[in-house]
Amino acid sequence: MKIGYFLSCEEYSPAELLDQARWAEAAGFEFLWISDHFHPWNDAQGESPFVWSMIGAISSVCSLPITTAVTCPIIRQHPVLVAQAAATCAVLTGGRFTLGVGTGEALNEHVTGARWPNIGVRLEMLEEAVTLMRALWNDGFVDHHGTHYTVENARIYTRPEQPVPVYVSGFGPKAVEVAGRIGDGFVTTSPDQQLLSLFRRSGGQDKPTSAGYKVCWGPDDDACLDIAHRLWANSGLPGELSQVLPSPAHIEQASSLVARETTRSSIAYGQDVDRHVAAFKPYADAGIDVVHISQMGGRDPRSSAEGFFEFYRDQALPRLRELAS
Repeated sequence: MKIGYFLSCEEYSPAELLDQARWAEAAGFEFLWISDHFHPWNDAQGESPFVWSMIGAISSVCSLPITTAVTCPIIRQHPVLVAQAAATCAVLTGGRFTLGVGTGEALNEHVTGARWPNIGVRLEMLEEAVTLMRALWNDGFVDHHGTHYTVENARIYTRPEQPVPVYVSGFGPKAVEVAGRIGDGFVTTSPDQQLLSLFRRSGGQDKPTSAGYKVCWGPDDDACLDIAHRLWANSGLPGELSQVLPSPAHIEQASSLVARETTRSSIAYGQDVDRHVAAFKPYADAGIDVVHISQMGGRDPRSSAEGFFEFYRDQALPRLRELAS
């Protein structure tokens, strides 16, 4: 079991993300996740740099393997362009890039004016997109006339020596079944044993699993809770709300219904190392192969990103590695 760091494009500028990638490697984290959004979840988060530019920049300052968590290759980004971008990222990182994919959220995907389909249609689109991208990573020209995509006379010339691994995310049974069947690995934000078992029964028996969650380190518990609730109350939205609401303003309105106590009970906060170990333990117990941890509110001096990395390097990571072993 390995421990990685989760780069949040919704919350940090390009320069801050580069600093965090460097600090993560120096602190002893072994992998990177990076989110792929067009919008942040709310205006308070306030950022959303283009993920493909960020991966190129990260590859020049950091040698850690990196996975998108996750890219939606079905509406806003055509699978042909995602295939080319992923191939270039794999070359830049020396083969240390994994493409994490999922069916996305209306928040990011509706911006082109395209229809936002239901989950069944989106899963069909995702499966066709993955098939198409894998064809493009092989040598030769591709012509494809499918249910959702048409590609004519397309060839990717800059390719890694090995095809890019594709990990598929899933938060419900239908998506998890697809992930087990078509993915090279599984992406999740939950240590849910039932979904992990379904993934393995659906074809993912020996495939790697990757997960991530957020914490808010800082010396003052109440300040950390205030920061986490202000920036990430959306993490407490139930059901499919986060998938179907189309704008940061709508997410903010729905998030106002999430109680501060919900945030308190769902995250590790402050500098009590036992609290951070307790947040990690369910993922270790579930047998997740790589767990990525993200610092919320790293711009705020009360919960600085640099302080988080010092705390994890010196106190948290040694304890987490004991669980991971």
